[in-house]
Amino acid sequence: MPGSVARYIDGVTTNLILITLLVKLGVVASVASVLARVTTFRRLFFAERRTPRQTLALLAFIVVPLALGVWVRIRVPNFLAADVSFEASILLGLLLGPGWAMLGGMALGVPALLHSEYLAVPFDAAVGLAAGSLGRFVGKEEIWSFTPFIDLSLYRWVRRILSRPRTDRQFVMLFLIVAAEMCRDWVAREFPHRLFAVLAGPLWLQALVWLSAPIVVGIALKVWNALRIELKLEEQKRLLLEARLDALQRQINPHFLFNTLNSIASLVRMKPELAREMTVKLANILRALLKDHDTYVPLRHELSFTDDYLDIEVVRFGADKLRVEKEIDPRTLEVMVPSILLQPLIENSIKHGLEPRIHGGTVTLRSKLEGDRVRIEVADDGVGMGNRPQSGIRREGAGIGMKNVQERLEVLYGDEAQFNVVSNPGRGTLVSIEIPANLPEGV
Repeated sequence: MPGSVARYIDGVTTNLILITLLVKLGVVASVASVLARVTTFRRLFFAERRTPRQTLALLAFIVVPLALGVWVRIRVPNFLAADVSFEASILLGLLLGPGWAMLGGMALGVPALLHSEYLAVPFDAAVGLAAGSLGRFVGKEEIWSFTPFIDLSLYRWVRRILSRPRTDRQFVMLFLIVAAEMCRDWVAREFPHRLFAVLAGPLWLQALVWLSAPIVVGIALKVWNALRIELKLEEQKRLLLEARLDALQRQINPHFLFNTLNSIASLVRMKPELAREMTVKLANILRALLKDHDTYVPLRHELSFTDDYLDIEVVRFGADKLRVEKEIDPRTLEVMVPSILLQPLIENSIKHGLEPRIHGGTVTLRSKLEGDRVRIEVADDGVGMGNRPQSGIRREGAGIGMKNVQERLEVLYGDEAQFNVVSNPGRGTLVSIEIPANLPEGV
């Protein structure tokens, strides 16, 4: 080994190199984990499309702390593990493409350039360009699934390659990263003090240095891929909840429509004018249902919707047999509640509580603000629900409207919502709902 090279690695013992390799793994894992916790980084990193300005901001998130590591390596004796600029250039190329990786590589080499390591900037830029070209060849999914360990069983890997000969892109990535590390070591030996590399005497130790590069790259990719999978699962869960909520919402509309049409059909011959009035009101309700609406609406709007429904039912039963009372706290009118929340409960009260009674009865709507929660009640003085326990609303035979409301509350609020049914045979049923009192912004 030339004397100049010996001076360049003077004091770098075998133990120090082994410790350096281990600490480097921890440095990369720590930086990747810290970045993964930053909301802005996650938003930029996993965006499907980024503007040049957003990509530049993302580049800064990665380059700034790692360039600081290069500076620490220069200023702190024997802290070689802080410099992961080579591996960072590869990551930038794989994830951001050759152009941005070249820019990032040059930025990572600036601290070394100021320390007279003049080959750092062009070499890191060249590595970024090569890694960017490699990333376009292997594809995104291959990058995210990259691991320096080809297979848990080398026998299975060899058998798969022999049975179905093809280019293993995972192996190509591993080979090229190791080759780039070997190239860096050769340049560092040929031009001492002009390019940083961890140089070892024994071949076995130098081989560990070469293999550490793909492991470092793989660790960062594994950390960020775990976050990517987590975000995908959260997005799938959100979409699933929205789909379930939409299905429950659609379940109500036909249910309400069919019942109302049956009511209109019963009046067409005997009371055509009333049937016409109900048809007009039904058209108004359907127009509101067919409009795109939010999951949540102010209680004021929900009450207005139920008024249209109640007008239809009052016409059907007669004002002397169906009475409606309201005890609404004015402070609750702007509280956001799930849309079409009350109509299924009112329908259940009328159909199963009041309709069986000869003299009809009264439906009472109440709302009350209790701290940071709102309590909404639908009560009737009908025949009640027999001796059925509270959980009976989940059994077969119960109205789908009641079950629908309960399931929607579970989807939207989870454990924060309370849904209770109290029924006394011959005296009526009380359905109470407690949910967080969310108010629209500015109220």
